[in-house]
Amino acid sequence: MKGPTMFRWKATAALAVAAALVLTGCSGGGSGSEGSGSADRLTLTAIASPTSYDIAAGAEYGNRSPFFQAVFDTLLQKDSKGEIQPWLATAWEYNDDKTVLTLTLKDGVKFTDGTPVDAEAVVASMERFRDGTSPQAATLAGKEFAAVDATTVTITQAAPDPSLINLLSIAPGLIEAPSSFGNADVATNPIGSGPYILDTASSVTGTTYNYTANPDYWNKDAVKYQNLTINVLEDPTATLNAIRAGEANGAKIADNNTISEVEGAGWTIESNELDFQGLLLLDRAGTMAPELADVKVRQAINMAFDREALLQSLQSGYGTVTEQVFPKTSVAYDESLDSTYPYDPAAAKKLLADAGYPNGFTLNMMSTPAFQQTFDLVAQQLSDIGITVNYTDPGTGNFITDMLAPKYPATWMALEQNPDWQLINFMIAPDATFNPFKYEDPKVDALISTIQTGSQAESDTAVKELNKYMVDQAWFAPFFRVQGTFATDANTNLEFWPTNAYPSIFDFSPKN
Repeated sequence: MKGPTMFRWKATAALAVAAALVLTGCSGGGSGSEGSGSADRLTLTAIASPTSYDIAAGAEYGNRSPFFQAVFDTLLQKDSKGEIQPWLATAWEYNDDKTVLTLTLKDGVKFTDGTPVDAEAVVASMERFRDGTSPQAATLAGKEFAAVDATTVTITQAAPDPSLINLLSIAPGLIEAPSSFGNADVATNPIGSGPYILDTASSVTGTTYNYTANPDYWNKDAVKYQNLTINVLEDPTATLNAIRAGEANGAKIADNNTISEVEGAGWTIESNELDFQGLLLLDRAGTMAPELADVKVRQAINMAFDREALLQSLQSGYGTVTEQVFPKTSVAYDESLDSTYPYDPAAAKKLLADAGYPNGFTLNMMSTPAFQQTFDLVAQQLSDIGITVNYTDPGTGNFITDMLAPKYPATWMALEQNPDWQLINFMIAPDATFNPFKYEDPKVDALISTIQTGSQAESDTAVKELNKYMVDQAWFAPFFRVQGTFATDANTNLEFWPTNAYPSIFDFSPKN
């Protein structure tokens, strides 16, 4: 029987656990507009501090992006619409088979210690990132970098990488001064060519980060404030208190249930949708859970969920229901796919019966206390179609490790909807991180090959077909995209780009 599901709970996730479990691909970048030094200080709040300013060890975008964007430049940049723009690299061009990318660097740029941002420095920085331990280091694996002359760099790869241009606008594109590599304080005293310089004397690692404008910055029009402060507030209540007290100009809102109170304080809400939540049906070959090998079972699972009710109960309605893992910003996105699996427990039961499971079956999955309401709702909905969920709590620290081992055939998860090629290599390809059973499908492999090596038109057609195939074959059971929220006070303008969890520092400006 169709109809709204009455839920008894409303989830407010514990932030520390959310940071541990929500996996992001981290997109980012941004460009400024005209004007310079028109305000004294911009004060922001963030929900996570950098683990290290040494980009080879800790460079990340996502919620840690402002710390790195303040002090380092990227080779390319994204504007407020998420479109790639020149930055340290003023031009870029592939060879015919897209295995060699040639970058032309802006001449005359210097790091804040006075050393040049030339081709040799760029190559050294990128090699160090590739060989380091940053969360995105693997994205540059197998790539070779060469300085052709002082302002020309080549990146050579064995096969085309459709994500490379985007990567150069986020963490893998950050350029650190080679002169700092051997410094004892490289993790806490960054040397880059970015718009700001970290004031180490007045900053408190993990809590407060103060920056002053780089007086020699090559793009002065992009710098709107002479000083920047980023305060780390992990507790949503502390963020709300800072807003009420007027102690910030901009704040990351981790708990959407506080939005009405934020607006009540006279602040403006900006939002995007990056992360989706839902089930990852990982064991599609049925090696651990034979039932999941049948597409009818996976389709039945999709029809078990009242996505609208889940969104209301778990996110107070802040988000958009979806049945596809590709984001709205992707050429692959097709709005019609979001009505493939209507909430229909009776039809789901029939699919299970057609697959040979008229009495249902038991499915082993993980849970964790901080998201207990979510896990309870998932179990309740699956129970309504005859699937009994057997939960095990592996401990927060083991949640990701056990998922990727793999120790479970399916799990609830929140993941970022990355740009196409990154998403494919994050969730879909045989060696993708979130394809721990290494499941392969000949049709999927062929489409991936076309996306990688075909013309732009061929690639666009293939990624659209891949997305539809993912939905039809029910590789996943997404529930909704979650609204990412950022708030600004009455004195501050913001253009919140669609491609990163935290805004670009270049897209804040004072109101006149």
